[in-house]
Amino acid sequence: MAIIALCACNSEKKELLYRGLPMALPFQTFIDSLQQRGYAVDSAKTDSAFTRVVMARTGDHYRLMLAQKDGQLQALQENYTLSTNDSTRRFWQQLRDDFEKELGSWPNMPKHGDDHKIAKFETDGGFITLTLENTYKPTLSVLYEKK
Repeated sequence: MAIIALCACNSEKKELLYRGLPMALPFQTFIDSLQQRGYAVDSAKTDSAFTRVVMARTGDHYRLMLAQKDGQLQALQENYTLSTNDSTRRFWQQLRDDFEKELGSWPNMPKHGDDHKIAKFETDGGFITLTLENTYKPTLSVLYEKK
C-alpha cells in the first residue's frame, strides 16, 4: 500500500508558480490575489474583453502582462524597465542564476550573445523564459507559460 501511495505522489503534476502563487488558479482569483499583494490593473493598457490584463505595483521596476483563455491563466510576463544596457545584462544574469538555484536545473540557451540572450527553463508545470534584448532601448522580460 505504501508503494502505491508513493507512486501516486510522484506522478502528481506540479503546477507552475508565480512568486509562490499557483498559476492553475482561475484567472479572476489570480488577479484578485495579485491585487491583494498591491498590484493594480492598468485599465489604459488592458483590453476591454479582459483577455489581456496589464498590472503594476508602486516601487516595482516591471509591469505584468497576463493572458487568459476561458477563465484560465495561460501566460504571465514581467516586462522590466531598466535604463542601461549594462544594468539589464547584470540583472538578466542575476535572474538566471536565481532560477538555476530555485529550479535546480540549467536552462536551454537558444541565444547567448552580449546584447541578445534567451534562457528557457522547463519545470513540471510549464516554462520560464528570460529574454534580454539590448538594442536601441534595453528590454528584459520573464515569461511564465503553463504546459
